[in-house]
Amino acid sequence: MNPHRAINWLLMIPLISITLLLCHCQGPAAIDRSVAQQPADWRSLFDGKTLTGWKGLVGNPYSRNSMSPEQLAAAQIEADRTMRGHWSVQDAILCFDGKGSHLCTSEDFSDFILELDWKIEAGGDSGIYLRGCPQVQIWDAQQNPVGSGGLYNNQQAESRPLVAADHPVGQWNRFRITMIDKSVTVQMNDKLVVDRIPLENYWQRGSDIPRSGQIELQSHGSHLWFRNIRIFEL
Repeated sequence: MNPHRAINWLLMIPLISITLLLCHCQGPAAIDRSVAQQPADWRSLFDGKTLTGWKGLVGNPYSRNSMSPEQLAAAQIEADRTMRGHWSVQDAILCFDGKGSHLCTSEDFSDFILELDWKIEAGGDSGIYLRGCPQVQIWDAQQNPVGSGGLYNNQQAESRPLVAADHPVGQWNRFRITMIDKSVTVQMNDKLVVDRIPLENYWQRGSDIPRSGQIELQSHGSHLWFRNIRIFEL
């Protein structure tokens, strides 16, 4: 963490602590988006025009680490070719045609606040992988009344959201995901749905998740739309 970002983070701690305390005391109430709104430090992950900064999916964090640099480079070329056939940009929206695989950030991230808008079709299913690990769940709440936003693959810690906060299918939803160490907080459409729950390691049960990794927009056989994707590194 560079000195400038470290100072910003230290200044943010009281604000974040107060916000989380209010969320915990008040339950799934409206969340104040003003916390950590420092435009100079927020960074867009999607320029609204191109797929710059994104890549296709190669394996998982552990299979990628087992590859030689040459093997990984060759696999990435093929994954990028496949990705470009199914992910596109239309009217400043990231669109997925329901085929192919995940869309991944070219960069790895450790601790962060991630904000994005998402929309699905009827029966749709997706999720947000954090540090390459599944996942903050996205699905059709009419078919899954528990709602989106939960840590679906958790087996020990809570996997379900506190409240169903989804808008109707076909309308935009908003995630604000805070990840610190292995703890995840999710605010959805200004409601607290996950409150500082550890994200378990799907790939190696019983081990902590990787300390750093890519963010992935999960493909699951349905059309998807994403926009306004930005990150604040902590």
